[in-house]
Formats: sequence, C-alpha cells, structure tokens
Amino acid sequence: MKVVAFKRTLQGTGASRRLRIAGQTPGIVYGGTEAPVAISLDHNALYHALKKEVFHSSILDLEIEGVTQQVLLRDFQVHAYKQLVLHADFQRVDANQKVHMKVALHFVNADVSPAVKLHGATISHVMAELEVSCLPGALPEFVAVDLANIDVGHSIHVADLVLPAGVTAITHGSNLTVATASVPAGHVAAEAVAAAAPAAEAKK
Repeated sequence: MKVVAFKRTLQGTGASRRLRIAGQTPGIVYGGTEAPVAISLDHNALYHALKKEVFHSSILDLEIEGVTQQVLLRDFQVHAYKQLVLHADFQRVDANQKVHMKVALHFVNADVSPAVKLHGATISHVMAELEVSCLPGALPEFVAVDLANIDVGHSIHVADLVLPAGVTAITHGSNLTVATASVPAGHVAAEAVAAAAPAAEAKK
C-alpha cells in the first residue's frame, strides 16, 4: 500500500496548526540507520486509509520526494471529537530484521460449529488482535481463527491457531484464550423446562 508524504522544515505547535488548517497532517518517520524525518501527509487520504485494516498491519511504501522506503504505521493521534487526524508516526523496516506487530483476528466458521448448530451457544471473542513476530515480508494482514470444531464449554487458545509460515505469536509465556463457547443462561433454562415437561406429563 502506497503512502505519499512531503518533508516539512517548520515544526512546533504553530506550524502543525497551520498544516492542519491547510488540510495536511504532520508526522514523523524514524528507525533504521537514518535520522528521523518530519513529514506531512494529505489529511483526507490518511483519514480514509486509517479506516482500512490493512493500513495498520502491513508494510507500507512511503514515498517522500520521489524516494520510496518501507515503513510500518506505529502510532497516530486523532482529535477527541472532531474527525481530525492530529499526527502519525511511521517506523522504517529492514527486510532482514524481524518486526513485532499486532494483527487483527478474523473469526470464521462459527455458524457450522457444534456449539452454535447443536446448542445455540454464543461464541465470545476474548481477543481481537494478536501480537506476532516475523520478517516484514511474512507479515500477515490478519490471522484467521477457525471456530468450526468448537463445542460448548470449550475454548480456543493461541496455541491452537494456525499461523502463516515464519510467523510466531508473542504471548509472554502464557497460552492466552482467544475465544470461548457458552450457552446463554436463558437458553439453558428454556431447555431445562422443555426437557422436564415430558417427564411431568408421564407422571400424570
């Protein structure tokens, strides 16, 4: 995904305010062997890019004055109540050095799982994203969580996930829970009443 930016020489609160008034967002590029570079980006293009999941978890081609470098979006700030991006931080990446990134989890096949099909269970998504380590070229846009075999009372943990080649989950030593399946209390009560009805009828 390509991002076009421009070098900026004026810095400080006043300069940043003038940039935003002009429809630009101030930012910075850092990392690697080069010095940090202050940049500005088209606000509307950045605002719409930030709505795309891929923008947050992919290697970006950042072009500055005709020179392209690979970066990751590391941070951004938005206004408390206005649709305004205040600042964006990008980190240069080396194709031969691993990066740590959080990628989104996509939950699939819940509708065909025994928990949902047979028991009307609810699948709770305990995690929404997963921190991974990999070379930049192997960074996945997302990680799929296959719920096809989950049953009531069972959980899926990070160790159960099928990660792309070269990608390692970072869990700081614990096998974190990703999703659980449970039957809603009201549903359990209704099933109990339905099951008790034939027994009560037989006693009459």
